[in-house]
Amino acid sequence: MSGVESRMEGRDVGMRKLLGILGFLCLWITAQAQMKIPPETVQQWASVFSVQLRELTIKYSGSLLLQKKLKDVESIVKIVELNGDDLVKDYSDEIERMLGSKMKSVKRLAESAEDADLYHDFNATLEFDYYNSMMINTVDEDGNSLELGGEFPLEENEHFNNMPVNVVQSDIQVPTNVYNKDPNILNAIYNSEALNDVFISNYQKDPTLTWQYFGSSTGFFRIYPGIKWTPDSNGVAAFDCRNRNWYIQAATSPKDIIIMVDISGSMKGLKMTIAKHTINTILDTLGENDFVNVIAYTDYVRYVEPCFRGTLVQADLDNREHFKILVDELHVKGEAKIKNAMKEAFKILNEARANGQGSMCNQAIMLITDGAMEDFESVFEEFNWPERRVRVFTYLIGREMTFAQNTKWIACNNKGYYTHISTLADVQENVMEYLHVLRPTDGQSTHDTTSAWTEAYMDTVLFNTKAQSLLLMTSVAMPVFSKKKETLSHGILLGVVGSDIPLMEVMKLAPRYMLGAHGYAFLITNNGYILAHPDLRPLYKDGKKLKPKPNYNSVDLGEVEWEDTEERLRTAMVKGQTGSTSLNVRASVDKGKRPLYLTNNYFYTNIDETPFSFGMVLTRGHGSLMFVGNVSVEEGLHDLTSPDLSIATEWTYCETDIDPAHRKYTQLQAAIRYLLGKEPDLECDEMLLQQTLFDAVVTAPLEAYWNALMLNDRVEPGVETAFLGTRSGLMRLIRYAGVETRVAKKFLTPADKDNLFTVDHFPLWYRLAVENTPGSFFYYPVNDKGVKFIIATTSVTVSSGGKTAMAGAIGVQMSLDCLEKRFWAIAKQPSDTDCTNIEGVCPLSCESADLNCFLVDNNGFIVLSKERNEVGRFFGEVDGSVMASLIKMGMYRKVSLFDYQAMCKNSHHHASSARRLLSPFYVMAALIRWFFSNALMFLLDFNFCGLWHSDYFVDAHKQKKVEALQPCDTAYPGFMYDTSVREANSLIKCGRCQKMFVVQAIPDSNLVLVVTQADCDCSRQYGPILLEPKEIKYNATVKCNRMKSQKVRRRPESCHAYHPKENAKECGGASAISLSLALFSASLLVSSLLHHRT
Repeated sequence: MSGVESRMEGRDVGMRKLLGILGFLCLWITAQAQMKIPPETVQQWASVFSVQLRELTIKYSGSLLLQKKLKDVESIVKIVELNGDDLVKDYSDEIERMLGSKMKSVKRLAESAEDADLYHDFNATLEFDYYNSMMINTVDEDGNSLELGGEFPLEENEHFNNMPVNVVQSDIQVPTNVYNKDPNILNAIYNSEALNDVFISNYQKDPTLTWQYFGSSTGFFRIYPGIKWTPDSNGVAAFDCRNRNWYIQAATSPKDIIIMVDISGSMKGLKMTIAKHTINTILDTLGENDFVNVIAYTDYVRYVEPCFRGTLVQADLDNREHFKILVDELHVKGEAKIKNAMKEAFKILNEARANGQGSMCNQAIMLITDGAMEDFESVFEEFNWPERRVRVFTYLIGREMTFAQNTKWIACNNKGYYTHISTLADVQENVMEYLHVLRPTDGQSTHDTTSAWTEAYMDTVLFNTKAQSLLLMTSVAMPVFSKKKETLSHGILLGVVGSDIPLMEVMKLAPRYMLGAHGYAFLITNNGYILAHPDLRPLYKDGKKLKPKPNYNSVDLGEVEWEDTEERLRTAMVKGQTGSTSLNVRASVDKGKRPLYLTNNYFYTNIDETPFSFGMVLTRGHGSLMFVGNVSVEEGLHDLTSPDLSIATEWTYCETDIDPAHRKYTQLQAAIRYLLGKEPDLECDEMLLQQTLFDAVVTAPLEAYWNALMLNDRVEPGVETAFLGTRSGLMRLIRYAGVETRVAKKFLTPADKDNLFTVDHFPLWYRLAVENTPGSFFYYPVNDKGVKFIIATTSVTVSSGGKTAMAGAIGVQMSLDCLEKRFWAIAKQPSDTDCTNIEGVCPLSCESADLNCFLVDNNGFIVLSKERNEVGRFFGEVDGSVMASLIKMGMYRKVSLFDYQAMCKNSHHHASSARRLLSPFYVMAALIRWFFSNALMFLLDFNFCGLWHSDYFVDAHKQKKVEALQPCDTAYPGFMYDTSVREANSLIKCGRCQKMFVVQAIPDSNLVLVVTQADCDCSRQYGPILLEPKEIKYNATVKCNRMKSQKVRRRPESCHAYHPKENAKECGGASAISLSLALFSASLLVSSLLHHRT
């Protein structure tokens, strides 16, 4: 038994040893998992770093000196509270005067064009040479000038974006598909020569005018000043003025259009291609004041967009492009039954009129078919006769003329117009015919009525020259009619005259300095679409290229001012009301990354004689207060000429555009010359100049202070630039580091728009500073295409009469090295540290591999990290576990933000596309079909000009390129630090380990110090927290309702639905047409045979 007992004892001893080892391992693992980071050590680091950081930024920025100088002048300044109601009236009056002068110029052009035509007799054999903008200054192989070309002097002109122009002569652009020596063209060009003197006279009376032009109904375009027209890469002048919005809106009144397209079997092949092109061309003639729907018919009625069944939708850019995509997918089949489709079209139009929907002006049906064979007279008797309120335009497709008489009869008996389209080259001219019928005239002069104003659009010439500041334009246009007695009753449209107005020039009339750091002004149309707004983003990046967004000019006010959930602001403005309202808004700066809570006070009114409304915002609090100082011109001028001083180049201190002699001056040069009395004729903003002089004097000591630091003190390496800015747009800066050693080479250069005063915004560092505690610095990282640096900025104030106003912002820019050097030196305890009373790891060091240390700003962005590539990134991306804990603790608060102007990856795939990809036989068949159909189309068209159309210069025979990105709505988070929570520490359970972290606010800053345990990986349990926007997906019902919803809008004031003396028999060469029973019977017979064969 003793042997057994000894073996048992030995086993017990072994077990105890094993348990002891396991216990030790457990204790060791627990110790590892629960590394204790002493909060008091982190707190000490934060405190010491705060003192050093503050000393550094105060010293090199000079903020205390500037605040002292402002304190010294408080007795001589006055703080005024801005009256938004008065300001909005003053600025809208200025805008009315400006736009009114443009209307007068256009009116003079219209009257001159009509007079020239009145006294001209048509000459079929007229020979007349003119300057063709494509041919000028061009020679042939022998060195001779091209016909219609010749020498045409061009000189670069600052007013016209430094383009080479001729300000004493206009010239002519003729589209490639229009014969430039056609007698009609030559007579019309000869007539329009009279406009040249008016162009010049207008420009002399109003030197702020930009382009003036006349678009002829025959297709040519006269432009002043004259330019050299550049064709596209194929040598084609695809631009046709008759497609432009300004032409179409002036040439017609608002309209409701139902497009009916025959998709029966007889329409296959080339006919269907022509029909689709015809639909797209009609859609291109519509604007945001028009309403539309598209119906396809065979033996049943089909809405190309089922969502739009039985209704009309606004013909804005979004809906027009949507229709084009759907039309492209139409396929032919079955037998054409026009009667039911026609009934459906009339029902839609009649219901719209009865319910006060749509345009409440013109109504028309566009019938596109290769033949009308039914007994449709009863439909017109039921729905349209005898009033004939709905016009019917018919487009007979193909070379077959069997049903021409029937198709003409439909148009002629419903106040419409008939055209025959046999080739793609015919489409453009024939579609344009309907504009002559829907002309906006009642036989009287239209020049005393409201002019046509366009929505915002991009000047493609300026866009190609990358002149982003002048990108968005609006145009004012007026129709030109024949006043000859023999044609007066016809209301013959000769063309449209117009002029462009850069919207930036309009917005300059609401001075930025009056609106404050977060204030702004904006313009909208009668449809609620944005004309100008600092948050409108019309461009997007496609690879390396900037492109206009497909819906850039149909962005609704509610999509920018998205906190206006009840649409109180939008409704009041669209209705043209005058008033004010307030909204608590979630604004954002720094490309949307940094949320701000603001209270915006909105003030708004209408702009008389235009469809526009003007609004402006003053933020409650400091945004509504400004101080006014006063110094002598002599004292101010001395400091205004300092080499370190600049003023906002995009602001208008003095109007240099009125007198061409003043255009050579910068704003600073013009202001100085005016103050010196050298240019007394300059129109200057006296209040802004006075404030600029005062700011120059108050900030002058900073120049001496900064220079003294450079001369007498060794500037700390990495401190690169000190800067300041005031509400008057004045800036001072000093470069402590040379350009060779400076990291932030682009900072505060002309290319650094985000950090300069522009017409749209104050500098980013200014906007961040004024929302922070005055005197306390705001630090944030910048990552400019891989170049990383730090900016520290603070606001300075002035007080008087119990009120405090923001006077400006001051700061310093430094390299990462500068901050890192100081921080790493502080964030480590020496080896001989007394650790007696410290519970946890001691000595503690951020250089240790066991710790990760971060400086994070108030929006969660990393200012400093061991890993340089993490600087500028959102902390939640780097450590989702700790960020999630900080959000749960309430140290950071999530703010939901929305972007209704986003661009998302296109996930639009069609079943037909998939079928083509899956079947190699289908691909081969498609290639063969493509070859023969294109060869056939070439033979039928016999005209290359038919390959180009519309504003987009799209090849009608090619499938549309599907863009990689498409407009969408997105939601994304932002984060804000809660300053009431100064410190936090906790353990995060992460599977087999527990991760400790300590967070401590750094006093007198917007930074927090985050120290975390490095060897506990929580990435499996906690994913990264990303700021990436997520597309808001709408279900089919919601999407449909959003697309067809008709928001509150204001209808244009003028409507000319018919001409009292119009001759309804003039309907496409079909006079006195009656519906012959024999012919109708023959048509039906031929139709049945054709359809039997198909």
